[in-house]
Amino acid sequence: MGQSISSPHHATVTRTSPPSSCPMHDVPSTGCPIQHNNPPVAKSSGGCPIDHPSLNTLNPSNQMPNLPQTPIYPQAVPLPTERTMSSIPRVVDGETSTRQTWEYPSPQQFYNALVRKGLDTPAEHVETVVEIHNFLNERAWGEVLKWERRVAQEGDEEPHLARFKGRPGEMSPKARFWMLAGWLLPSRFNTEPPFDRHDWIVRRPRDGTEVRYVIDYYSAPSTPNGDPGFALDVRPALDSFESIQQRVTVGMDDVWEELREKGWGKSERGGTQQAGS
Repeated sequence: MGQSISSPHHATVTRTSPPSSCPMHDVPSTGCPIQHNNPPVAKSSGGCPIDHPSLNTLNPSNQMPNLPQTPIYPQAVPLPTERTMSSIPRVVDGETSTRQTWEYPSPQQFYNALVRKGLDTPAEHVETVVEIHNFLNERAWGEVLKWERRVAQEGDEEPHLARFKGRPGEMSPKARFWMLAGWLLPSRFNTEPPFDRHDWIVRRPRDGTEVRYVIDYYSAPSTPNGDPGFALDVRPALDSFESIQQRVTVGMDDVWEELREKGWGKSERGGTQQAGS
């Protein structure tokens, strides 16, 4: 989609770093700020401090329970309960005429969700993690809109995010492919897996068509001034002929752009090479 390449492999990704005023500059320059590999603080099958009937019902829009705003064990410091509105549109009660935006969880809700999932993250770091979470989701939505503009018709309303699901433990086929490439050619391709994955269902108001987008979140090298870097690989899933056609077209555009940047088709004197010359 014309994004800059931020990882060693030839994926269509966008390199991003937080604005200078954002507190996520205090996080390590590589890796996910959430310690996915640490031992869980509570077993998912029982003993969770917030495992009660009201949390066993998942919201179908985001596959998460309605998390409380109250502190829970082992939280040692108080966390804010204010929530932030995103720029990502949604539909309320299925009525396309009523448009609102998704609301990000508060730091307290986010911490409760981490505990529920058995992820060990110190409470004092959660506000920074929430800032990263919100920032990356805003950038991901921007990449979705780039894809959607390729198929939009004149007069179309902006699409909206109908529902989504986090799938951090499930590597996408494309991510697996690049991991294999990194294993075969580690000097050329990235060997680090994505630290997170989301599947977003985007609905087009024109006809109600729903398109699934896959988003792989990668850590990227720090910027020259030391800010943490992230790379997002955002693309429509190969669920329809239109999505396949889009992916092929964008892939070819990226190849031609790379060839142009390398000066392919240019003679040493700067002219275009002709066949038979």
